[in-house]
Amino acid sequence: MTESTDTDFGKTGNSRSGVGVSMPDLSAWFIREVFPLEPTLMQFLQRYWRNESDLADLKQDVYLRVYEAAKTKRPNPVKPFLFTVARGIIIDKIRRDQVVPIEAVADLEALNVAADIPGPDRNAMARDELRRLQSAIDRLPPRHREAVILAQIEGLGGQEIAARMGITKSTVSHYLKESIRTLATALYAELSDLRRAP
Repeated sequence: MTESTDTDFGKTGNSRSGVGVSMPDLSAWFIREVFPLEPTLMQFLQRYWRNESDLADLKQDVYLRVYEAAKTKRPNPVKPFLFTVARGIIIDKIRRDQVVPIEAVADLEALNVAADIPGPDRNAMARDELRRLQSAIDRLPPRHREAVILAQIEGLGGQEIAARMGITKSTVSHYLKESIRTLATALYAELSDLRRAP
């Protein structure tokens, strides 16, 4: 059985990305742009993950995610992207493991890891906020509501919303501005009423 090395990336790649990136070009980019960052990456991983036996796997996971992402679009600049991926992998591992040994992570606050499970009071408040928001959205005019849902829930841009709704981009912009103003006013008024209630 032969072990896979860091430089095996892309030698047996496939074209699932559909963007026409040739594997030799991608591998050359990876070796040229990502591998030189390995010493800094390892320092980062050692700082935030103290279990030495996991470091090689963590590094490999980072490399794999960066490589997979580069199949679609090559990150530029590479270094911030590499460390964002590394941070995400550490946070995922902490959450997945559910138990964080004292020696595992040097500084959880530096990684901005939130508490895993919100308390019942936070759940209740979040449900109330969602109900108020849903009620305010339901009161919007139909075309305004459609634009807000396409923008805020489906994540479409102005041009895509305009095409989907059969209107101009400036009309989409108008709908969104009016809707956000209306929603903010409605939610603020409801919060003020709740605060005044005995």
